[in-house]
Amino acid sequence: MNGIKRYIRMFHPIVWTLLAGTIFARGASFMTMPFLAIYLSQNLDMHPILIGITIGISPLTGTIGGFIGGHLSDRLGRKPIMIIALFIWSGVFFAFSMASVPVAFILLNALNGLCRSFFEPTSQALISDLTPRENRMRAFSLRYTAINIGAAIGPLLGAYFATKSADLTFLITGTMYLLYATMLFLQMNKHLPSSVTGSTNRKNNTMSIKAVFHVIRKDRMLLMLILGTILVNAGYSQVESNLPQYLKDTFTKGVYLYSILVSLNAIMVIILQMPISHYTERFKPMHLMVSGALFMGIGLFGFGFFDAWSGLFVSMGFLTIGEILIFPSNSLVIDQLAEEGMRGAYFGASQFRSLGSFFGPIAGGYLLTEIGGPFMFTSISLLVLVSTLFFYKGSSMTISKNATIKA
Repeated sequence: MNGIKRYIRMFHPIVWTLLAGTIFARGASFMTMPFLAIYLSQNLDMHPILIGITIGISPLTGTIGGFIGGHLSDRLGRKPIMIIALFIWSGVFFAFSMASVPVAFILLNALNGLCRSFFEPTSQALISDLTPRENRMRAFSLRYTAINIGAAIGPLLGAYFATKSADLTFLITGTMYLLYATMLFLQMNKHLPSSVTGSTNRKNNTMSIKAVFHVIRKDRMLLMLILGTILVNAGYSQVESNLPQYLKDTFTKGVYLYSILVSLNAIMVIILQMPISHYTERFKPMHLMVSGALFMGIGLFGFGFFDAWSGLFVSMGFLTIGEILIFPSNSLVIDQLAEEGMRGAYFGASQFRSLGSFFGPIAGGYLLTEIGGPFMFTSISLLVLVSTLFFYKGSSMTISKNATIKA
């Protein structure tokens, strides 16, 4: 019992609120977004490339909005950026339920990505603000576990509600985000005085967005990290865009198989995230990202190679271990690189990795249509493996930097 109390006291109440809210909201989001490609294909008869554009527009707007939102959170405070983004986000999902033409889905998913790009980097920066440095890797791992708890529940609920009404799932998701925004607003008012509702160095951060961009642009290690994660995201984006279409057209009960694979992915993260995180604390984060890219590349290749359910389950296992190693480590590297008073801007700048989530679905959709699934997954897996070169280069730059400091 004392151990549980110590673990709870390890993190600020707002951090726990963000973790609980992540489960709450992401579970609702995973009821809808993983099935968006199938919904657009079946209900609007959209071409796979246009579906890829619709899916990819969200990370594209996120690329633009992430840096701006992160910088504004450094200047104006975390609270207003996060709360406004959540309330607008809720409205986006309500609007999804009323959309009926392709252009509406494209515009709404663009706004969906913009809201995510304002909220996600700012929430990660707030977790860093409120968590001692030695506990941040665990905090980021818990956050990723929370995302996947939602991901484990959401797709199964989505598959059920989709049989009743696809629009109903959008309404439920919008309601969940509305409740999350209200809960977070009340908790911030209760637990955070106005002096700390933003960056801890907010009063001293008067740099213009142009000056902040100049500082970040000169950070070579950040550049290596972003280039590598662009390729990783291009590969990982296939899970929500082209994998469901491939399974639907190739396998009997392909939609059901996809639901199982997504839930398997989430359950494995829930079970393995903390043990793997605890074990890997001794390794350099960039080295973990190299290993993660190797696992993810193997998993993606397996999706196109195997024609039995069991092989697809193994492939999802490899991909899952890859993401466990990559994504929390990425957050920790960003935290370590961030200049004092610019944590939000650094987390926002890292959203440029979403370029991979933009061109990944489009390129994958083209290859899937013109050449076929096996060649598409092989090509994308090779692209992911190229990311190891950037992560390795970034790791060597870290070593050089440390050597310089020691000298």
